[in-house]
Amino acid sequence: MLNTIWVDADACPVVIKEMLFRAASRTKIQTTLVANQFIRIPPSPYISFLRVSAGFDEADNEIVKRMQAGDLVITGDIPLAADVIEKGGTALNPRGELYTKENIKDRLTMRDFMETMRSSGLEVGGGPPPLNNTDKQTFANQLDRFLVAQR
Repeated sequence: MLNTIWVDADACPVVIKEMLFRAASRTKIQTTLVANQFIRIPPSPYISFLRVSAGFDEADNEIVKRMQAGDLVITGDIPLAADVIEKGGTALNPRGELYTKENIKDRLTMRDFMETMRSSGLEVGGGPPPLNNTDKQTFANQLDRFLVAQR
């Protein structure tokens, strides 16, 4: 059962946060944004903000510590998604890709491979492209499917 939607909010696009704010108000599901810098949230009994100290993976570690099985975590961070899945949660990235037990190992392997390439001095990719309308629609559809399935 879904208790909370957790948002790895430092890198989450504004448009995705706005979708989550609307969903929280509509479904009355607690939505908590976690970040190491202040993030403005609308006044709502269903939306909260948790500020963590600055530092590598502080927000990720706090989400994993607080989340429960069945919770949804919005993140583009693949290692965080793997931890969420291991704890029985669901992870969805801001482009609408659902991370699952079946695909997370492949995503981690590719991430680690790219990291190795970059650390060896090779220029590999320039990060993901900006969010486009298809990405936004895919995210909205996945979020809606997930929330409907929780009822």
